[in-house]
Amino acid sequence: MKAIKNLNTFNKVQKGFTLIELMIVVAIIGILAAVALPAYQTYTKKAQFVEIILAATIYKNAAEIASQTKTKIVSGTATALVVGDLDAANYGIPKANDAGAISGTHVKEATIADGVITIKGEATVDSATYTLTATVSSTTNAITWVAGGTCLTLGLC
Repeated sequence: MKAIKNLNTFNKVQKGFTLIELMIVVAIIGILAAVALPAYQTYTKKAQFVEIILAATIYKNAAEIASQTKTKIVSGTATALVVGDLDAANYGIPKANDAGAISGTHVKEATIADGVITIKGEATVDSATYTLTATVSSTTNAITWVAGGTCLTLGLC
């Protein structure tokens, strides 16, 4: 009878998981979540910040068209526009906080002054700013843009 009892203990199959195995699984899930959550939050903020970048396009396009097609009168002579002339509500450039620029949920303010487009974001994008600074070519009147703002340090643009 004793021999049969010993055989029964060898034939038992383990059912379920041990406590240590469950704790290891929970620890692995915790580590993965700790890495994945901040990466996901950064990803969503970058996706939301695209709205800020797009808000600058109405000012950017209007400034480029004004630079190519408009002139100002200086001492009775038609003169090409310079960077300082590229202001909101002048030469066909939209006014500050134009409805087309701030229609998104993440854009707080939008304007252009002296050839610098400044778009400010809401708290949803860490109140980051996006700037585009214009340089007008003296020979072709073409504009080149340099991006800047706090979005660079935050890694959003």
